[in-house]
Amino acid sequence: MASSGYKPARLFTIEQANAMLPLVRAITADLASLARDVVERRHRHALLTAGRQPKKGDPYSEELVQIEADIQRDGQRLVDYMNELKELGVEPKGAVEGLVDFPAEMDGRIVLLCWKLGESEVLHWHDLEGGYAGRQSLVAGVSHGDGTDEFSAK
Repeated sequence: MASSGYKPARLFTIEQANAMLPLVRAITADLASLARDVVERRHRHALLTAGRQPKKGDPYSEELVQIEADIQRDGQRLVDYMNELKELGVEPKGAVEGLVDFPAEMDGRIVLLCWKLGESEVLHWHDLEGGYAGRQSLVAGVSHGDGTDEFSAK
């Protein structure tokens, strides 16, 4: 994701990102729980169907078809959760892990405030190219006390 062509739907301050966390946390918790479940069911389904040829009269064939349909339906629910987050202006990055980025501006460049399910507040950021592995701690005192901070909304 090159910074020159990246144009987020909106930019967040740290305060705005943290204020939105209750809603983002609720959606992300549902997303992560369902994603883990779908991954596990896909794995079990693959084990059950590996090397299996559908045969007429197979008592499990119908059940396996239903399991596959349920997995596909829940896959669409995952897409719906991701779209719900995107509509808020945030960027889901890892469904199973519960990773979400909030686009922000720092020192005249676009960065991503980074939050992971289980964290109490937005505590990290990274460059567009850095990803989760490039997370850096938000330094205490970034806020100037007058409602402004180094991360600004546009």
